[in-house]
Amino acid sequence: MSNDLSLHQARRMALAAQGFTDPRPAGRVDARHLKRVIDRIGLLQIDSVNVLVRSHYMPLFSRLGPYPMELLDRYAYKRGRLFEYWGHVASLLPIEHRPLLRHRMEGPHPRYSEWLEREGGYAAGVLDEVRARGGLTTSELDDPGERTGPWWGYGKGKTALEWHFRSGALTVSERRNFARVYDLPERVFDAETLATPGLPAADARREMLRLAARSLGVGTLHDLADYYRIWPGDAREPLQELVDGGELEEITVEGWTRPGYRHLDAKLPRRVDARALLTPFDSLVWRRERAEELFGFHYRIEIYVPKPKRQFGYYVLPFLLGDELVGRVDLKADRAAGALLVQSAFVEPERNDPTRVAAELGQELRSMAEWLGLDRVRVGRRGSLATELRAALT
Repeated sequence: MSNDLSLHQARRMALAAQGFTDPRPAGRVDARHLKRVIDRIGLLQIDSVNVLVRSHYMPLFSRLGPYPMELLDRYAYKRGRLFEYWGHVASLLPIEHRPLLRHRMEGPHPRYSEWLEREGGYAAGVLDEVRARGGLTTSELDDPGERTGPWWGYGKGKTALEWHFRSGALTVSERRNFARVYDLPERVFDAETLATPGLPAADARREMLRLAARSLGVGTLHDLADYYRIWPGDAREPLQELVDGGELEEITVEGWTRPGYRHLDAKLPRRVDARALLTPFDSLVWRRERAEELFGFHYRIEIYVPKPKRQFGYYVLPFLLGDELVGRVDLKADRAAGALLVQSAFVEPERNDPTRVAAELGQELRSMAEWLGLDRVRVGRRGSLATELRAALT
Protein backbone atom coordinates (compact mmCIF):
# COMPACT_ATOMS: atom_id res chain seq x y z
CA MET A 1 0.00 0.00 0.00
CA SER A 2 1.22 3.49 -0.82
CA ASN A 3 2.59 5.76 1.89
CA ASP A 4 0.19 8.43 0.66
CA LEU A 5 -3.53 8.36 1.40
CA SER A 6 -6.22 10.61 0.05
CA LEU A 7 -8.50 12.10 2.68
CA HIS A 8 -11.33 9.92 1.36
CA GLN A 9 -9.19 6.79 1.79
CA ALA A 10 -8.15 7.78 5.32
CA ARG A 11 -11.79 8.34 6.22
CA ARG A 12 -12.84 4.90 4.95
CA MET A 13 -9.92 3.28 6.74
CA ALA A 14 -10.86 4.98 10.02
CA LEU A 15 -14.51 3.96 9.73
CA ALA A 16 -13.56 0.34 9.05
CA ALA A 17 -11.24 0.29 12.07
CA GLN A 18 -14.08 1.66 14.22
CA GLY A 19 -16.43 -1.13 13.15
CA PHE A 20 -18.70 0.78 10.77
CA THR A 21 -18.18 -1.65 7.90
CA ASP A 22 -19.24 -4.67 9.99
CA PRO A 23 -22.84 -5.70 9.25
CA ARG A 24 -25.36 -5.14 12.00
CA PRO A 25 -26.77 -8.37 13.46
CA ALA A 26 -29.86 -9.62 11.65
CA GLY A 27 -31.29 -11.25 14.76
CA ARG A 28 -30.88 -11.07 18.50
CA VAL A 29 -27.84 -9.20 19.76
CA ASP A 30 -25.80 -11.18 22.29
CA ALA A 31 -22.52 -10.90 24.19
CA ARG A 32 -20.51 -12.01 21.16
CA HIS A 33 -21.64 -8.92 19.27
CA LEU A 34 -20.74 -6.69 22.21
CA LYS A 35 -17.29 -8.25 22.37
CA ARG A 36 -16.77 -7.70 18.65
CA VAL A 37 -17.46 -3.98 18.98
CA ILE A 38 -15.42 -3.53 22.15
CA ASP A 39 -12.51 -5.41 20.60
CA ARG A 40 -12.71 -2.94 17.72
CA ILE A 41 -12.90 0.30 19.66
CA GLY A 42 -11.04 -0.73 22.82
CA LEU A 43 -13.08 1.13 25.43
CA LEU A 44 -16.36 2.91 26.13
CA GLN A 45 -16.30 6.43 27.54
CA ILE A 46 -18.63 6.98 30.51
CA ASP A 47 -20.42 10.29 30.97
CA SER A 48 -23.06 11.36 33.46
CA VAL A 49 -25.36 13.32 31.11
CA ASN A 50 -28.66 11.47 30.74
CA VAL A 51 -30.79 13.81 28.65
CA LEU A 52 -30.97 11.05 26.00
CA VAL A 53 -29.26 7.90 27.28
CA ARG A 54 -26.06 7.30 29.24
CA SER A 55 -23.27 7.73 26.73
CA HIS A 56 -21.51 4.38 27.17
CA TYR A 57 -24.57 2.56 25.82
CA MET A 58 -24.59 4.55 22.57
CA PRO A 59 -21.49 3.30 20.67
CA LEU A 60 -22.92 -0.21 20.72
CA PHE A 61 -26.27 1.03 19.37
CA SER A 62 -24.43 3.04 16.69
CA ARG A 63 -22.70 -0.10 15.43
CA LEU A 64 -25.16 -2.89 16.27
CA GLY A 65 -28.57 -1.24 16.19
CA PRO A 66 -31.12 -1.84 18.97
CA TYR A 67 -29.91 -4.12 21.74
CA PRO A 68 -30.93 -4.66 25.39
CA MET A 69 -28.91 -2.23 27.49
CA GLU A 70 -28.89 -4.65 30.42
CA LEU A 71 -26.75 -6.88 28.20
CA LEU A 72 -23.88 -4.41 28.58
CA ASP A 73 -24.45 -4.16 32.34
CA ARG A 74 -24.28 -7.94 32.69
CA TYR A 75 -21.25 -8.21 30.43
CA ALA A 76 -19.37 -5.51 32.33
CA TYR A 77 -20.32 -6.06 35.96
CA LYS A 78 -21.91 -9.49 36.36
CA ARG A 79 -19.63 -11.39 34.01
CA GLY A 80 -16.68 -9.16 34.85
CA ARG A 81 -15.52 -8.77 31.25
CA LEU A 82 -15.05 -5.00 31.59
CA PHE A 83 -13.76 -2.78 34.38
CA GLU A 84 -13.93 0.92 35.10
CA TYR A 85 -10.89 3.13 35.18
CA TRP A 86 -9.37 6.25 33.66
CA GLY A 87 -8.60 5.12 30.09
CA HIS A 88 -9.87 7.85 27.81
CA VAL A 89 -11.16 9.74 30.85
CA ALA A 90 -13.71 7.62 32.77
CA SER A 91 -14.09 4.43 30.75
CA LEU A 92 -15.15 0.82 30.61
CA LEU A 93 -12.23 -1.29 29.37
CA PRO A 94 -11.63 -5.01 28.75
CA ILE A 95 -10.45 -6.72 31.92
CA GLU A 96 -7.41 -7.98 30.01
CA HIS A 97 -6.20 -4.39 29.73
CA ARG A 98 -6.02 -3.77 33.46
CA PRO A 99 -2.22 -4.35 33.54
CA LEU A 100 -1.85 -1.42 31.13
CA LEU A 101 -3.37 0.96 33.68
CA ARG A 102 -1.59 -0.25 36.80
CA HIS A 103 1.22 2.27 36.36
CA ARG A 104 -1.39 5.02 36.53
CA MET A 105 -2.82 3.56 39.72
CA GLU A 106 0.61 3.33 41.30
CA GLY A 107 1.91 6.67 40.02
CA PRO A 108 1.77 10.07 41.72
CA HIS A 109 -1.58 11.85 41.95
CA PRO A 110 -0.75 15.52 42.63
CA ARG A 111 -4.36 16.70 42.72
CA TYR A 112 -4.93 14.64 45.88
CA SER A 113 -1.67 15.43 47.69
CA GLU A 114 -2.78 18.52 49.58
CA TRP A 115 -6.18 16.98 50.42
CA LEU A 116 -4.54 13.82 51.79
CA GLU A 117 -2.27 15.89 54.03
CA ARG A 118 -5.42 17.26 55.69
CA GLU A 119 -7.73 14.25 55.44
CA GLY A 120 -5.42 11.22 55.36
CA GLY A 121 -6.94 9.75 58.51
CA TYR A 122 -10.46 10.16 57.18
CA ALA A 123 -9.47 8.55 53.84
CA ALA A 124 -7.98 5.55 55.67
CA GLY A 125 -11.19 5.22 57.66
CA VAL A 126 -13.27 5.17 54.47
CA LEU A 127 -11.17 2.30 53.12
CA ASP A 128 -11.63 0.43 56.41
CA GLU A 129 -15.38 1.00 56.20
CA VAL A 130 -15.59 -0.52 52.71
CA ARG A 131 -13.44 -3.41 53.85
CA ALA A 132 -15.80 -4.09 56.76
CA ARG A 133 -19.18 -3.41 55.17
CA GLY A 134 -18.73 -4.39 51.51
CA GLY A 135 -19.33 -2.33 48.39
CA LEU A 136 -20.66 1.18 49.08
CA THR A 137 -21.80 4.23 47.19
CA THR A 138 -20.80 7.64 48.49
CA SER A 139 -24.19 8.23 50.11
CA GLU A 140 -23.94 4.93 52.01
CA LEU A 141 -20.85 5.99 53.95
CA ASP A 142 -21.36 6.68 57.64
CA ASP A 143 -19.95 10.17 57.15
CA PRO A 144 -20.03 11.14 53.44
CA GLY A 145 -19.57 14.85 54.12
CA GLU A 146 -21.30 17.76 52.41
CA ARG A 147 -20.99 18.52 48.72
CA THR A 148 -19.10 21.72 48.00
CA GLY A 149 -21.13 22.59 44.89
CA PRO A 150 -22.99 21.15 41.88
CA TRP A 151 -21.47 18.89 39.20
CA TRP A 152 -18.02 17.97 40.54
CA GLY A 153 -18.29 19.69 43.91
CA TYR A 154 -17.33 16.51 45.75
CA GLY A 155 -17.75 16.10 49.47
CA LYS A 156 -14.97 14.47 51.44
CA GLY A 157 -16.55 11.00 51.17
CA LYS A 158 -16.62 11.08 47.37
CA THR A 159 -13.11 12.51 47.27
CA ALA A 160 -11.80 9.70 49.49
CA LEU A 161 -13.51 7.00 47.45
CA GLU A 162 -12.26 8.52 44.20
CA TRP A 163 -8.73 8.67 45.59
CA HIS A 164 -8.82 4.99 46.53
CA PHE A 165 -10.34 4.16 43.14
CA ARG A 166 -7.67 6.09 41.25
CA SER A 167 -4.88 4.51 43.29
CA GLY A 168 -6.26 0.99 42.76
CA ALA A 169 -7.11 0.30 46.40
CA LEU A 170 -10.80 0.21 45.39
CA THR A 171 -12.57 -0.62 42.16
CA VAL A 172 -16.14 -0.31 40.88
CA SER A 173 -18.21 -3.44 41.35
CA GLU A 174 -21.47 -2.15 39.84
CA ARG A 175 -23.61 0.94 39.29
CA ARG A 176 -26.74 1.76 41.30
CA ASN A 177 -28.80 4.45 39.59
CA PHE A 178 -25.54 5.30 37.86
CA ALA A 179 -23.72 5.87 41.18
CA ARG A 180 -20.47 3.99 41.50
CA VAL A 181 -20.36 1.16 44.04
CA TYR A 182 -16.81 0.99 45.36
CA ASP A 183 -15.39 -2.29 46.62
CA LEU A 184 -12.09 -4.07 47.19
CA PRO A 185 -10.49 -5.48 44.04
CA GLU A 186 -10.15 -8.93 45.67
CA ARG A 187 -13.95 -9.08 46.00
CA VAL A 188 -14.52 -8.06 42.38
CA PHE A 189 -11.79 -9.57 40.20
CA ASP A 190 -10.84 -13.21 39.79
CA ALA A 191 -7.54 -14.60 41.05
CA GLU A 192 -5.89 -14.52 37.62
CA THR A 193 -6.69 -10.84 37.12
CA LEU A 194 -5.42 -9.95 40.58
CA ALA A 195 -2.22 -11.93 40.07
CA THR A 196 -1.36 -10.37 36.70
CA PRO A 197 1.34 -7.77 37.26
CA GLY A 198 1.16 -4.32 35.75
CA LEU A 199 3.41 -3.33 32.87
CA PRO A 200 6.15 -0.74 33.35
CA ALA A 201 4.95 2.67 32.22
CA ALA A 202 6.97 2.74 29.00
CA ASP A 203 5.77 -0.71 27.95
CA ALA A 204 2.19 0.14 28.86
CA ARG A 205 2.27 3.33 26.78
CA ARG A 206 3.64 1.45 23.78
CA GLU A 207 0.87 -1.16 24.08
CA MET A 208 -1.83 1.51 24.47
CA LEU A 209 -0.53 3.28 21.37
CA ARG A 210 -0.63 -0.03 19.51
CA LEU A 211 -4.23 -0.55 20.58
CA ALA A 212 -5.12 3.02 19.66
CA ALA A 213 -3.63 2.60 16.19
CA ARG A 214 -5.61 -0.59 15.67
CA SER A 215 -8.84 1.13 16.76
CA LEU A 216 -8.24 4.28 14.71
CA GLY A 217 -6.74 2.67 11.59
CA VAL A 218 -4.86 5.85 10.77
CA GLY A 219 -4.11 8.92 12.87
CA THR A 220 -1.62 11.54 13.90
CA LEU A 221 0.58 11.25 16.97
CA HIS A 222 -1.93 13.43 18.84
CA ASP A 223 -4.84 11.21 17.74
CA LEU A 224 -3.08 8.08 18.95
CA ALA A 225 -1.88 9.61 22.21
CA ASP A 226 -5.30 11.06 23.03
CA TYR A 227 -7.07 7.70 22.70
CA TYR A 228 -5.76 6.59 26.11
CA ARG A 229 -4.89 10.12 27.26
CA ILE A 230 -1.12 9.80 27.00
CA TRP A 231 0.80 13.06 27.07
CA PRO A 232 2.12 13.55 23.50
CA GLY A 233 5.66 14.04 24.77
CA ASP A 234 5.50 10.58 26.36
CA ALA A 235 4.11 9.07 23.15
CA ARG A 236 6.85 10.02 20.70
CA GLU A 237 9.44 7.42 21.66
CA PRO A 238 7.11 4.39 21.95
CA LEU A 239 5.37 5.44 18.72
CA GLN A 240 8.70 5.45 16.91
CA GLU A 241 9.43 2.01 18.38
CA LEU A 242 6.21 0.72 16.83
CA VAL A 243 7.26 2.21 13.48
CA ASP A 244 10.76 0.73 13.74
CA GLY A 245 9.23 -2.62 14.68
CA GLY A 246 7.12 -2.66 11.54
CA GLU A 247 3.73 -2.49 13.27
CA LEU A 248 2.95 1.07 12.20
CA GLU A 249 3.83 2.94 9.06
CA GLU A 250 4.40 6.66 8.81
CA ILE A 251 2.34 8.10 5.97
CA THR A 252 1.07 11.37 4.57
CA VAL A 253 -2.65 12.09 4.37
CA GLU A 254 -4.12 14.63 2.00
CA GLY A 255 -4.75 17.91 3.80
CA TRP A 256 -3.10 16.89 7.09
CA THR A 257 -0.32 19.17 8.28
CA ARG A 258 1.20 16.47 10.52
CA PRO A 259 2.44 12.97 9.64
CA GLY A 260 -0.07 10.16 9.86
CA TYR A 261 0.52 6.66 11.20
CA ARG A 262 -1.24 3.64 9.75
CA HIS A 263 -1.62 0.32 11.52
CA LEU A 264 -0.35 -2.35 9.13
CA ASP A 265 -3.51 -4.42 9.66
CA ALA A 266 -5.80 -1.48 8.83
CA LYS A 267 -8.25 -2.30 6.05
CA LEU A 268 -9.16 0.04 3.22
CA PRO A 269 -12.68 -0.83 2.04
CA ARG A 270 -13.85 0.20 -1.42
CA ARG A 271 -16.83 1.94 0.13
CA VAL A 272 -18.58 2.44 3.46
CA ASP A 273 -22.37 2.25 3.70
CA ALA A 274 -22.78 3.25 7.35
CA ARG A 275 -25.75 4.97 8.94
CA ALA A 276 -25.45 5.93 12.59
CA LEU A 277 -26.17 8.56 15.21
CA LEU A 278 -23.09 9.16 17.36
CA THR A 279 -22.90 10.16 20.99
CA PRO A 280 -20.66 13.21 21.55
CA PHE A 281 -18.35 10.78 23.38
CA ASP A 282 -18.06 8.17 20.61
CA SER A 283 -14.44 7.24 19.90
CA LEU A 284 -14.95 8.20 16.24
CA VAL A 285 -15.44 11.88 17.15
CA TRP A 286 -14.30 12.41 20.75
CA ARG A 287 -11.14 14.20 19.58
CA ARG A 288 -12.72 17.23 17.93
CA GLU A 289 -9.61 18.14 15.93
CA ARG A 290 -9.66 14.68 14.33
CA ALA A 291 -13.34 15.02 13.40
CA GLU A 292 -12.47 18.24 11.61
CA GLU A 293 -9.35 16.90 9.88
CA LEU A 294 -10.99 13.64 8.83
CA PHE A 295 -14.57 14.68 8.06
CA GLY A 296 -14.41 18.47 7.77
CA PHE A 297 -16.88 18.48 10.67
CA HIS A 298 -16.51 21.30 13.19
CA TYR A 299 -17.95 19.91 16.40
CA ARG A 300 -18.16 21.29 19.91
CA ILE A 301 -20.46 20.10 22.68
CA GLU A 302 -22.55 23.00 23.98
CA ILE A 303 -23.82 21.63 27.29
CA TYR A 304 -21.91 24.28 29.23
CA VAL A 305 -22.73 27.10 26.79
CA PRO A 306 -25.55 29.45 27.93
CA LYS A 307 -28.69 28.61 25.96
CA PRO A 308 -28.89 31.93 24.04
CA LYS A 309 -25.34 31.37 22.77
CA ARG A 310 -25.77 27.76 21.59
CA GLN A 311 -25.37 27.33 17.86
CA PHE A 312 -26.91 23.87 17.49
CA GLY A 313 -28.30 22.78 20.86
CA TYR A 314 -27.68 21.21 24.26
CA TYR A 315 -26.94 17.55 23.42
CA VAL A 316 -26.10 17.34 19.75
CA LEU A 317 -25.34 14.05 18.00
CA PRO A 318 -23.50 13.89 14.65
CA PHE A 319 -25.19 11.83 11.93
CA LEU A 320 -22.96 9.49 9.92
CA LEU A 321 -24.21 8.50 6.47
CA GLY A 322 -22.01 6.51 4.13
CA ASP A 323 -18.52 7.74 4.93
CA GLU A 324 -19.46 11.33 5.79
CA LEU A 325 -20.83 13.25 8.76
CA VAL A 326 -23.78 14.87 7.02
CA GLY A 327 -25.82 16.43 9.81
CA ARG A 328 -26.44 16.88 13.51
CA VAL A 329 -29.47 16.72 15.80
CA ASP A 330 -30.16 17.95 19.32
CA LEU A 331 -31.98 15.04 21.00
CA LYS A 332 -33.83 14.54 24.25
CA ALA A 333 -35.75 11.54 25.56
CA ASP A 334 -39.02 12.79 27.04
CA ARG A 335 -39.78 9.62 28.96
CA ALA A 336 -42.91 11.00 30.63
CA ALA A 337 -44.46 11.77 27.23
CA GLY A 338 -43.02 8.66 25.54
CA ALA A 339 -41.36 10.77 22.84
CA LEU A 340 -37.93 11.22 21.33
CA LEU A 341 -37.62 14.98 20.88
CA VAL A 342 -35.60 16.39 18.01
CA GLN A 343 -35.09 19.89 19.32
CA SER A 344 -33.07 20.96 16.31
CA ALA A 345 -31.89 19.30 13.10
CA PHE A 346 -29.18 20.62 10.80
CA VAL A 347 -27.73 19.38 7.53
CA GLU A 348 -24.10 20.21 6.81
CA PRO A 349 -23.89 23.24 4.50
CA GLU A 350 -22.10 21.45 1.64
CA ARG A 351 -24.79 18.77 1.35
CA ASN A 352 -27.08 19.25 -1.65
CA ASP A 353 -29.38 16.30 -0.92
CA PRO A 354 -31.14 17.18 2.38
CA THR A 355 -34.20 15.11 1.41
CA ARG A 356 -32.13 11.92 1.32
CA VAL A 357 -30.33 12.87 4.56
CA ALA A 358 -33.71 13.47 6.23
CA ALA A 359 -35.10 10.13 5.04
CA GLU A 360 -32.10 8.18 6.32
CA LEU A 361 -31.97 10.14 9.56
CA GLY A 362 -35.68 9.58 10.10
CA GLN A 363 -35.19 5.81 9.94
CA GLU A 364 -32.36 5.96 12.45
CA LEU A 365 -34.41 8.13 14.80
CA ARG A 366 -37.30 5.66 14.64
CA SER A 367 -34.89 2.85 15.50
CA MET A 368 -33.49 4.85 18.42
CA ALA A 369 -36.95 5.65 19.76
CA GLU A 370 -37.86 1.97 19.69
CA TRP A 371 -34.59 1.07 21.43
CA LEU A 372 -35.30 3.61 24.18
CA GLY A 373 -38.89 2.39 24.62
CA LEU A 374 -40.40 5.62 23.27
CA ASP A 375 -43.56 5.63 21.19
CA ARG A 376 -42.83 8.39 18.71
CA VAL A 377 -40.41 10.97 17.34
CA ARG A 378 -41.33 14.65 17.57
CA VAL A 379 -39.40 17.17 15.48
CA GLY A 380 -39.18 20.83 16.38
CA ARG A 381 -38.84 23.69 13.93
CA ARG A 382 -35.26 24.75 14.56
CA GLY A 383 -32.52 23.96 12.06
CA SER A 384 -31.85 23.72 8.34
CA LEU A 385 -33.08 20.10 8.18
CA ALA A 386 -36.15 20.40 10.42
CA THR A 387 -38.75 20.81 7.65
CA GLU A 388 -37.44 17.88 5.58
CA LEU A 389 -37.10 15.70 8.66
CA ARG A 390 -40.68 16.36 9.77
CA ALA A 391 -41.85 15.43 6.27
CA ALA A 392 -39.76 12.25 6.30
CA LEU A 393 -41.28 11.18 9.62
CA THR A 394 -44.88 11.99 8.69
